[in-house]
Amino acid sequence: MAMSLPAAAPPTSALSPARRWSLLFTVAAGLLLVTLDNSVLYTALPTLASELHASDSQQLWIINAYPLVMAGLLLGAGTLGDRIGHRRMFLIGLSAFGAASLVAAFSQSAGQLIGARAALAVGAAAMMPATLALIGLTFHEERERNIAIAIWGSVAIIGAALGPIIGGVLLARFWWGSVFLVNVPVVVLTFIATLALAPKGVPDGSRRWDFASSLLALAALSGLVLGIKSVIAAPPAWITAAIAAGVASIAAAAFVRRQRVLPYPLLDVAIFRNPAFLCGTLAAVFTLFALAGLQLVTTQRFQLVAGFTPLQAGLLVSVAALGSLPSALFGGMFLHRVGLRPLISGGLACGALGVAVVALGFAHGLGWAITGMAVTGVGMGATISVASTAIIGNAPADRAGMASSVEEVAYEFGGLLAVAVLGSLAAALYTAFLPADAALPAAAREGIGQALQAVGTPAPQWLDAVHAAYDRAYQWVLVVISVALAIGAMLTALLLRSGPGGREAAPVAVH
Repeated sequence: MAMSLPAAAPPTSALSPARRWSLLFTVAAGLLLVTLDNSVLYTALPTLASELHASDSQQLWIINAYPLVMAGLLLGAGTLGDRIGHRRMFLIGLSAFGAASLVAAFSQSAGQLIGARAALAVGAAAMMPATLALIGLTFHEERERNIAIAIWGSVAIIGAALGPIIGGVLLARFWWGSVFLVNVPVVVLTFIATLALAPKGVPDGSRRWDFASSLLALAALSGLVLGIKSVIAAPPAWITAAIAAGVASIAAAAFVRRQRVLPYPLLDVAIFRNPAFLCGTLAAVFTLFALAGLQLVTTQRFQLVAGFTPLQAGLLVSVAALGSLPSALFGGMFLHRVGLRPLISGGLACGALGVAVVALGFAHGLGWAITGMAVTGVGMGATISVASTAIIGNAPADRAGMASSVEEVAYEFGGLLAVAVLGSLAAALYTAFLPADAALPAAAREGIGQALQAVGTPAPQWLDAVHAAYDRAYQWVLVVISVALAIGAMLTALLLRSGPGGREAAPVAVH
């Protein structure tokens, strides 16, 4: 079955091809900013911690405040875009993002930076659904829209991979605030281009925006992430985990109950009855879980154990982005011929193979890690290019904002899980794999960062044990990522087992 398109094209169908593609690259610039800020601090965090005297807890929130607030607000932002217009929503998000970038760049304390990161997330949450909704409402020919969404997905991957590289380059030449200040000129240019290119659209004032639902979603996600981190921590914080799980459960139940009584819910669960829509959502979660997790633990391992500079580590993980570009573009071009199943399920399976190559081969040479990264990128590119198409193409045209928000929440949730689960798991496994040696200093058991700070000249004999423990932890984290991708491949293959080639199903009716 061919992708379901709007029955009647809205006014955006009058846009010329040049204007359509110019608009695509304009919203892609906004998307690039959002995804860059998700990963740019991986290399900048040690400098930030030193300059702002941030505690371990504050460092955690400097990283997590951005994706957490964004994921909690995305559903509401998409529905608000349906109400006031996605062009206006995109411009509001750009303005908020630019202002927050200035505040972040000149923050004088860790607390101020955490607040600025949360404000950045508010702007990003306004922009993200609008980018994909504008594409869905602008491109109506099936193949053209598939290519446009594939380019959009490629930009998301590139932004995530370029974050550590850009952070490393800027830190080598400028002060730490430059990683945020660089956003401002891009915001200004994108704002001007959006005013010139994007059609105003037709807002639907009858759709109400429910802020309470957004707060409930944020509370549920926050509790879930905190609970996971508390369980995996070494040692586990069971009381904190229980409280967080309780908050998450209550907030989630209240959110679902509220959606059932709202005339225009932020999330209508009926839309998940469409197998292609559900498959696209799951694929987005698994893809970002793998990419964010692989990027996080790999940059740390090669800096802390192999002695890479931040820029060198960033270049290594960028190999995955380079591998994803061809498959992402070809996936969008040939979706109409092969369908969703080979690209989504096959892409996840290819990603699982690539991560396994890194896990089994990194100790035998850098070439194995590079090869595995490239293979992972090929698989993730194929998946991410059509996961977005599966979501947007299987939602009613008047709920483009809601569908876009679901897609973005899926990506942000995957990234959040990666940081919460894999970051904590790596630290816990490192501690577990350390030998019970009295000669090992107490600092070494607190974390590999503390262990390296305790190293003097000449290097002590226990340093080899520290490196070996971290390498084992890194390897097992990669195994977890590979297994997760394999499970994702099987689940999506089952969901798309019906229909010719796993092509899109017709949109289901929602409120």
